Parts: sequence; structure tokens; C-alpha cells
Amino acid sequence: MVSAIIVAGGKGGRMSGPVRKQYRSLGTRPILGHTLLPFGRCDEVEKIFLVAPEGDFDFCHKNILSPLGLQDSVTLVPGGAERQDSVHNGLLAIGGKEKNGIVLIHDGVRPFIRHEQIMACISGAKEFGACILGIPAYDTLKHADKSGNIDKTLKRGAIWLAQTPQAFQYELIMDAYKTAKDEGYVGTDDASLVERIGKKVKIINGSRLNIKITTPEDIQLAELIMNGEW
Repeated sequence: MVSAIIVAGGKGGRMSGPVRKQYRSLGTRPILGHTLLPFGRCDEVEKIFLVAPEGDFDFCHKNILSPLGLQDSVTLVPGGAERQDSVHNGLLAIGGKEKNGIVLIHDGVRPFIRHEQIMACISGAKEFGACILGIPAYDTLKHADKSGNIDKTLKRGAIWLAQTPQAFQYELIMDAYKTAKDEGYVGTDDASLVERIGKKVKIINGSRLNIKITTPEDIQLAELIMNGEW
């Protein structure tokens, strides 16, 4: 069994405007609609869990899921205070029956994920236990002090920028989340929780087009990608 958790529980504090960033229009549909569609079309993904603010459930059914024909195949799950809480809610919604399954965890505001990338993550998780998308660092990396002064230049040869989806065997990611919760640890992504319990995570090539829309400038970039101008 392969399940996908789409995390769209954020308030979008870095995006100005009255509409949450995941619901902002991009072309003919909301950003979240673009994100969900590749998972809905992937035969390998048997269950999709959309984690969203509970007060937005009616909106999501009417404006996101119904236009995509996914209203009967996506389970809505209430989001938590932080992203890690939201993902944990999604994992709990999958339930213990899928102990031998694979779980994909994907940001709801990464609308340009492709089918072949989803499949590559699934294959990687089946083989290695944990597999994520990423891209090698291509800019020069600087380390700065609290005053904003550069104190050293980092070697970028082994540096990757993590993306989603991140895929895991269900029992492995649940063990990582339980440990983090018990110890009060908050990570910046799901893979970091798995790394923390001493397990290896495979990273494979993603795409520079697999952007996470966080700021108004990202919306402009997304529109260029949509129009084939970037």
C-alpha cells in the first residue's frame, strides 16, 4: 500500500493577502489543486490524505477536490500547530493497518511535482527504507555570524537542497516521529527525524522546477514556469 500525505495546514505568514498561499490561483486552478493532481493520477498511490486547517474543509471539498474529481478519493485531516504536528496527524490517519506500506509526504505548495519523480521516491523507499528528492547546491555557500558578516565559505560538493516528496516505509517514519515527540525535537523536514534515529536516507535528483511557493516572488516564478518561460 502506498499512501500520500499532502501537507497544506500552514497559514502562509510570509505571503501577503487574505487568501492562504495554498489556495492562491495559479493559472486555471489553485496551487493546491496543481499539487494534488499528479498524486491523484498516479496508479501506485492508493490513498491520499490532505492535511488542512479544519475550518477549511468545506472550502477544500468545494473549490479544490470537487473540480479535480477527487472529492471521494481524498481524506481530509485536521492540521496541527506546526508542520510536524500536521504530518503526524496524517500519519495517524493512515493507521496501523499499513505497517508494511510506503508513505509519501509532500508540501501542498510544491505544484510542479512530476509523475516520474513520485515513482522514483516510491521505488527508493521500497529499496532503502527512506528516499527523498533534492538538488545539488549550485550557488557558492557562505556561513555568516549573527551580525551578518561572512566567517567562512562552505564546500558545496556534498551539499544538497532537500525537496519533497519524501518517502518512507511506514513503520520507520512512525518510529522517527514517536522519538521526536517523546524528546521534544522539532526538525525542518521529515528526513531529519529519520536521520536522527540513526537510519540512512537516500537522496535522489529532483528538479529546480520543483519549487516551494512561500513568498510573493515565488508566485511570479511559478507563473513563469506555468507559461513555459523559465
